[in-house]
Amino acid sequence: MESNFLPAEVIVNDSRRVLGYLSLDWNPQPGAYLEIEGTTYIVLERRHRYQLSAGKYRLHKIALYVQAVAAPAEATLLDDGRWVIGDITCRYNARSELLRCAVNPKGACDRCIHYQPLDN
Repeated sequence: MESNFLPAEVIVNDSRRVLGYLSLDWNPQPGAYLEIEGTTYIVLERRHRYQLSAGKYRLHKIALYVQAVAAPAEATLLDDGRWVIGDITCRYNARSELLRCAVNPKGACDRCIHYQPLDN
């Protein structure tokens, strides 16, 4: 059975300094935010690293090139280290760092007529 965790090497873009190695259960796209040791980073680029094994190339790990940024406005940090924009108490929130909402993607959440509380 294959693991759902993706090994990732996190690299600071301008200095090429390796911040560390993570095991992620999600696939961060460029524009996504990561929080590592209390500092927020934005993913600028993602590169795949493959390894030849048994005559086939398999994804070995990904390299994430990041840059330190201020925490995004109107965003919430989830338990898995991802940032989500918009009001996460709304059922229509996309749970994404790039898209706010399925109904009202440009916002603003505080004045949205489509707001419905999330069922628990």
